[in-house]
Amino acid sequence: MKDINKVKSISIWIFIVPFVAVNTCLILITQFPGLFPNKEDLILNTIPYIDGGASISRTARVFPTYLIFKPAMFLTSYLLIRYWLLNKEIISTYEKNHKYLKKIVFFGIGSAVCLTLHSIFLGIKFDFEIYKLFRRVIMLSFIVFEVVAQTYLVLSLYSIKEKLSKLINLKILKIKAILVSLLILVAIISIPLVTMPGNKFLKHALEWDYFLAVIFFYFLTFLMWKKNNK
Repeated sequence: MKDINKVKSISIWIFIVPFVAVNTCLILITQFPGLFPNKEDLILNTIPYIDGGASISRTARVFPTYLIFKPAMFLTSYLLIRYWLLNKEIISTYEKNHKYLKKIVFFGIGSAVCLTLHSIFLGIKFDFEIYKLFRRVIMLSFIVFEVVAQTYLVLSLYSIKEKLSKLINLKILKIKAILVSLLILVAIISIPLVTMPGNKFLKHALEWDYFLAVIFFYFLTFLMWKKNNK
């Protein structure tokens, strides 16, 4: 199936593009101070995955890093839309009226829309509480929509795994299921942490690690589907 090969190729780019973009922004803002006209934007050496020295948005919302981050997120959003629509086609091929199809498309495309909105408004400052709340809601919505879409996709693939046995690596599918379960568990456990004031560095570290786990799902997709030459 051509759709499987397309999903396989798109998924690896959904992993590579945001991973390279955010880490490039991090390296530039910590290691190349000469590129930043406003020295207040600079960040001391940090490994935020461990020490939470900065948030992702803190590294990406200033000039010139937003010139890397925003186009990368727009591209990722487009790839996400393609990814979820192609998965819909694959699942419907084996079970046309699968009960999760509409949910997969809704939450999958919804996550892409939220990512686009987040990227558009990143770095734009308005001193209004409702605007700040709007940005937080958009970012939270992206995470929720993404994890929910991933969950429904894994459940759908599991429900037709016998029909896909020659096309997918079942061990990787199980790893994807474990990953999604961990994402849900961490999200639930983290609710008190992220809603309470303080713990800034812990929140930042959680943000970076959670981001990595979310996009790692797509790397697993690349590994899961077997190459199909038909």
